[in-house]
Amino acid sequence: MNAMKNRVQLIGNVGQDPEIRTLDNGRKLAHLSIATNETYKNDKGEKVEQTEWHRVTAWGKTAEIIERFVVKGKEVAVDGKLTHRSYDDKNGEKRYVTEVVVNEILLLK
Repeated sequence: MNAMKNRVQLIGNVGQDPEIRTLDNGRKLAHLSIATNETYKNDKGEKVEQTEWHRVTAWGKTAEIIERFVVKGKEVAVDGKLTHRSYDDKNGEKRYVTEVVVNEILLLK
């Protein structure tokens, strides 16, 4: 059961080209957004499509794979964990971020 704790799996489309950074120690960091879509019928029987956006972060070898193969519009599946963090922006205001930190990525279509 421990393998299921704080586990997130998403299949969706990349919203924009990933942002890749190389840190001082040479390790890669990738940030990207993934859109997931859900379709359902409302009370009137009309088809409604709902899109959710997810902030995704990857490190090391996974970030290198993203840098080489992932572009805007690419369909991907990711497996990772949900994290929350905060930081102070340049104006000194506290900002909060929720993101999926990727352990594995699968390139689709």
